[in-house]
Amino acid sequence: MAKTEPVVFIVDDNEEVLKSLGKLIEAAGFNVRTFASGQEFLESSDFSSPGCLVLDVRMPGMSGLKLQNKLAEHRSQLPIIFITGHGDVSTAIEAFKGGAVDFIEKPFSEQKLLDSINKAIETSLKNYRNQIEIADIQQKMDTLTSREREILDGIVGGKTNKLIGLELNLSPKTVDYHRCNIMEKMGVNRAVQLTKLVMKATGS
Repeated sequence: MAKTEPVVFIVDDNEEVLKSLGKLIEAAGFNVRTFASGQEFLESSDFSSPGCLVLDVRMPGMSGLKLQNKLAEHRSQLPIIFITGHGDVSTAIEAFKGGAVDFIEKPFSEQKLLDSINKAIETSLKNYRNQIEIADIQQKMDTLTSREREILDGIVGGKTNKLIGLELNLSPKTVDYHRCNIMEKMGVNRAVQLTKLVMKATGS
C-alpha cells in the first residue's frame, strides 16, 4: 500500500483565524489546507484520503453543521473537530450526534487543539487502512467464478465438502478442487482465515 500523508483541512471564514491556525498546525508537522468557506472545501477536497477537518461552527452561507451534513451525504469518514466562539449545549449535541470527534470553544489552548488533531489523525489512518484492506479482499473475491462463489458461501456457512456437494449436485472431490482454487485466490490456507476475510469485506 502506498504511503498516504494525512492532511488537516481548516475551514473558517475569518481570514486571520485561518492563517493563525494554519501556521500553528503546520508548525506541529502536519500537512495543511485552508478554505474560507464550506462550499470551497467541498469543491476542492478529496474526502477519501486520511486526515481531519478543523471546522468553524458559525459561517455565512454554509454553516459548519451544514457542511458536516453534506460530508455525511458523501459518506465521508473524515473526523471533524469543531471550533467556535459561540458555543452552546444544543449546538455541541448536534455536532456530536453528527459524528464530530471534538467541540472546542474559543479561546482554547494550542496544545488542546493539537492533541485533538493527533487523536483524529490516528483514527482516520486506522479507518483508511481498514478501507484499503476491505477493498483488497473485495478485489480478490471478484476474481472468483460464480461456482466458486457458491462454494465460498458454503465454506463460510461452516458446511462440509460433502454437504456443499449435495446442495450443488457436485462430488466432494470437485468441491475440494474448487475449494483449493478459492483458497489460492484469496491468499489463505484455512477455512477460518477465509471466513474472517469474507466477514470483514461484507461487514458481517
